[in-house]
Amino acid sequence: MGPGRPGSVSRDEGVLFLRSSIRRAGAVVLSMTVLIGLTGPGPANASAAADSGRGTVRQAMAGLVATGTAGVQVRLHDDRGDWTGSAGERELGRHRSPSTDGKFRAGSTTKTFVATVVLQLVGEGKLELDAPVDRYLPRFGLDRRITVRMLLQHTSGLFDYIGDTSPDGATFEPGIPLVGKEGVANRFHRYLPDELVRLSLAKPARFAPGTQWRYSNTNYVLAGLLVEQATSTSYATQVERRILQPLRMHDTSLPGARTTIPGDHAHAYQAYQDNRRLTTVDVTRQSTTWAWAAGEIVSTTKDLDRFITALTGGKLLSPELYAEMRRMREAGSANRQYGLGLAQYRLAPDCVVVGHVGEIPGYKTYLLSTPDGSRRLELSATQGALDYQDKAGQEKVEKAEGKLVVAALCG
Repeated sequence: MGPGRPGSVSRDEGVLFLRSSIRRAGAVVLSMTVLIGLTGPGPANASAAADSGRGTVRQAMAGLVATGTAGVQVRLHDDRGDWTGSAGERELGRHRSPSTDGKFRAGSTTKTFVATVVLQLVGEGKLELDAPVDRYLPRFGLDRRITVRMLLQHTSGLFDYIGDTSPDGATFEPGIPLVGKEGVANRFHRYLPDELVRLSLAKPARFAPGTQWRYSNTNYVLAGLLVEQATSTSYATQVERRILQPLRMHDTSLPGARTTIPGDHAHAYQAYQDNRRLTTVDVTRQSTTWAWAAGEIVSTTKDLDRFITALTGGKLLSPELYAEMRRMREAGSANRQYGLGLAQYRLAPDCVVVGHVGEIPGYKTYLLSTPDGSRRLELSATQGALDYQDKAGQEKVEKAEGKLVVAALCG
């Protein structure tokens, strides 16, 4: 990012710091922000109602597709009401626009759902935020300094099983393959939660518990296992009973071992060099067991809007527990903070939002809201045919995503 005042960022700079922290600086592993398509920009389609005055947003959507992103769908709520729009293609080469009601893999937005359930269980006395995780899950032999709170806030120090920087930050240590030729070949592999935890524990801790912040999917696999230990049911059952059913989120699911997306959805792709030839593979069908409680959810923009509205509106957590969720610490940037499964971003000096960003092979999701819920954005972008190692191409996509987010949320 260019220069700016401490603690703020200009609108023109975009929001590159919004990228999900599962992407490691300097590494080409899990570059899910590579959302480049095979064709040029398609027409931007918007709902007829409340369309006036959305020109900046529509232009930003077209700009994102112009980078090569296969497709994007947007849902926006502000003082002019609700608006939906889409641009690009639902499936490369078919010349059909993405549906504004289509389903998609929403990645790490799953973490906010899981954190909400864990906090509900804290309110019921079934878990304690500052108790050692080892008390509940002794089979892993975890460092007893690691608490439930540290899992939810990414301060445990546990190695991220998809790959992580070394404890001194000098090198990158790979984890399970998710991108490139090896990742595509591995996309139907089925992982078990305990297996993922043990893959993490086979590596030394990145830092002493509670002393630093570093994003690790391992934390939320353990959080899902905590939910199961406390309730004697699957974590997915608890998310369904406590969030999806009460909020009538009928188009949201936790797929488990299912590799397909039911109903209407856009296609997503992975591209890589194979013997100096660019190979593009449709990865819409894939196993997300590698993500599990850290990122497997399938949803729609409408359902995600129901969720963030209920969360910020106090319908899912008591004021005391929501305050715990909103207790932030700096998370790798002066403009980004992280609470308990909920991030806070300063997009501009006068524009602060909360929510989460999600990435999973082929899909990028933004779930963001002003703290009072008056402006909300749900966005799904599908990856196309840019080589995942094309750093310059990735940066263009990220900048275009940032411009779209700022245009939607910062007026």
